[in-house]
Amino acid sequence: MVRILITGANGQVGFELQRALAPLGEIFACDRQQLDLAESANLEAVLDRFQPDIIVNPAAYTAVDRAESEQDVAMAINAQAPALLAEWAARHNALLVHYSTDYVFDGQKDGAYVEDDAANPQSVYGRSKWHGEQAIRASGCRHLILRTSWVVGAHGNNFLKTILRLARERTSLSVVADQFGAPTSAALIADVTSQLLGRYLHQPAEVFPFGTYHLTASGSTSWYDYARHVVGLAEQTGLELALHPDTVLPIPTSGYPLPAPRPTNSRLDCSKLVQTFGLVLPGWGQGIDYVFTQLND
Repeated sequence: MVRILITGANGQVGFELQRALAPLGEIFACDRQQLDLAESANLEAVLDRFQPDIIVNPAAYTAVDRAESEQDVAMAINAQAPALLAEWAARHNALLVHYSTDYVFDGQKDGAYVEDDAANPQSVYGRSKWHGEQAIRASGCRHLILRTSWVVGAHGNNFLKTILRLARERTSLSVVADQFGAPTSAALIADVTSQLLGRYLHQPAEVFPFGTYHLTASGSTSWYDYARHVVGLAEQTGLELALHPDTVLPIPTSGYPLPAPRPTNSRLDCSKLVQTFGLVLPGWGQGIDYVFTQLND
């Protein structure tokens, strides 16, 4: 039976991966207590113990602003740990599936980013994720690097949950309206990963299209319109709110300064993934509606 190790089991994507990958093999899902990516010796020991055929690595240091003052920790988890995973995978002929981010780009392109666009991360978080990608590619291991953005799920903390909480507490709310991307459900990321691994397990490795792919829901929106969509859903469902869609107010990025710069344009072109694997990626609104339903059933 295929042995699949999942890191970050309590994260948004890690939680969904346990469900989505269960039919493919024997799952070893490790949370931070069992597998701390900041501890390289522990990482090697866990890999040697489980001997996975496939390593799926959604674990990451994702505190974007805190990373500006915790560069060493961010680099250890997002760059050095993926390098170790990749080196182990290369030695054992294992596949490494790793998740990266729109933050590897500077966000200044007019259109959606394709995989081969030049990376130019503007934050410590973005640089750490980019170094992780580079280390994986340099290792020569079998790998899939899946760049995604604006992840949201029923498990864990995210923008949707924050907006729902604030909608109960505030009568007005200002949200950034000049940053654009595709809110992408953790369930979609996990389900697509399952599709790719299913193909990998039934196709000779010599012809499998390893590499880097963009994976987001289709379409795009701003944080402002995303927030209005969530408040509208809550209102339609009959939740008791202090906030209404019309009292969500647009502001520029300059009106909400943060330690780490955000990409203005987080749109990722997923054509390569769709065409290579014959997939259909649902619209971002469908994913948000699904997560909202999970939270309010």
